[in-house]
Order: sequence, then structure tokens, then C-alpha cells
Amino acid sequence: MPVDHDPGLDLLEAEAVFIMREVAAEFERPALLFSGGKDSIVLLRLAQKAFWPARFPFTVLHVDTGHNFPEVIAFRDRRIAELKARLVVASVQEAIDEGWVQEERGPRASRNRLQTPVLLAAIARHQFDAAIGGARRDEEKARAKERVFSFRDEFGQWDPRNQRPELWNLYNGLHLRGEHMRVFPLSNWTELDVWRYIARERLEIPSIYFAHEREVFQRDGMLMAVSPFLPRLPHERSFVETVRYRTVGDMTCTAAVRSSAKTVEEIIAEVATARVTERGASRADDQFSEAAMEDRKREGYF
Repeated sequence: MPVDHDPGLDLLEAEAVFIMREVAAEFERPALLFSGGKDSIVLLRLAQKAFWPARFPFTVLHVDTGHNFPEVIAFRDRRIAELKARLVVASVQEAIDEGWVQEERGPRASRNRLQTPVLLAAIARHQFDAAIGGARRDEEKARAKERVFSFRDEFGQWDPRNQRPELWNLYNGLHLRGEHMRVFPLSNWTELDVWRYIARERLEIPSIYFAHEREVFQRDGMLMAVSPFLPRLPHERSFVETVRYRTVGDMTCTAAVRSSAKTVEEIIAEVATARVTERGASRADDQFSEAAMEDRKREGYF
């Protein structure tokens, strides 16, 4: 069946648009989390559709580690300019320079964990009462515990036992001052759904999602990009490989996968036969323990 006439995608789109409108109706200062990745690109399109021909009523918020792929940052700036949206950048580098977060040291150091306090500070500073994210339940086990409207307490923390029931399409946005909601309109989407929607909507995506040659090295069974942000161990030798990225994030913890897929259609065919989730295949920060993601989410991670 052609992607243009997929009733399953139509239903997912309609549900996400409804959720976007619920956020606009229930919250005063909502923000849309945007990384430049495929899921947040889809969120932007859904927000456009939900409020067209008006502009969507969300501030766009990006937590920038300072170690992001330059192709993604360039895409972010270009896309936000096209939409004429308000962009707030919460900078991990500025937080380090100001001394209120401490950078990890060593060859396996990453700024990914520092995104949590920086995100929470940005939410408090701008008094955002809802933050729309692109998390999907098929990404990782802890994601599957989320509600669509996921409550965060006054410390920005998540307690999976303290969530509101969601019956049918009734969402409870009740919160006190200082508390907020994380909202996940893509909860019922899969990675394959996202790619099929990108194909149907003909959405532009960063070039690193497509197969290209890149200098990489192998660590813990993953292909990491050679960069000034990730020191190599003495035994780690670099080589050139044809790769692409299934997800985008901090260069220090986001791995590439071998691939020859150079079009969205080829990516769809590749994802349809994949047996490892995108985070399992490409996120080194999830390798610390089986509970790594849940631990970070309890602290206030995306």
C-alpha cells in the first residue's frame, strides 16, 4: 500500500495532532523539545498541521551539549528560520563555564548526562509548564512506562508509580506551580512509522541519516565518529567506513551503523528488517546498565 494512503499513519497523525491541540488548550507556556533528529522533525510537522494556517503556539527548546554533530546544528538553525519559530537554546557549555555543572573526564566521558540539569534549569527559567518530546515506546524499556502526559514534580523528577491514568483519549494536565508535564505525541509510533511519515510528507532530514563515508573507530562493539570530543584509547585505531546514523545526539555517545541506505526508501527497507532498537544499536550511554535510561528519567531526563 502506498505510504500516501496508509490509514495507520493517518490515525497516528490524527492522534498526535489532537494531543498537540490538548497541550495548547491546557497549558500556558508549552515548549517543544527539538534536537534536529527525525522524531522532533516529525513533531514540528505535526505542530504545523495542528494549527495551520496560524503558527504553532510553542517555543522550540534545544538542549545543546556543545558536542553535537555540526550537520545537525546547521539543519536546526535552517529549519527554525524557515518556520520563523522562537528558539531557546539551553547550553551545556555555558553551564560548565558558569560552574554549576561539572564536566566528566576520561576517554569515556560524555556530556549527555549533563543535559538533564540544563534542561530542568531552562524549564524553570522560562516557566515552561509542558515540554513536548519525541520519545516513542519502542525505543527503550523505560520509555514504555511513560504516559502520553507524563507528570514531573517540582524537582523535575519522574516517578513511574505516580502517574495519572489515561482512559481513551482523556489527558489530565493538572499541575501545581513549579510542576510540569512531559508530553509524548509519538508514544504509539514506531521507528518505522516515523520513517514512513517522513517519506509521505517529504520532510528534509540531516544528511547524517543517510549512508556516507566517515572516519570512525570501534569501541564496545559500536562505531564512534573520530572527533576532538572523544579521546581514543591506545589500542583504538581509526578507519573509514560507510555508515549512517539511526539517531542523533552528542557525538561522544552516539554511534553509527554500517549501511548503504542513501534514500528514505532504502532506510525504510533497512529499518523494517532491523532486530535491534535504534538506541540499543547506537547509544553508548545506554550500555552502563539495563536501568540506565530509567535512572536518568527519574532525575528529569527527556
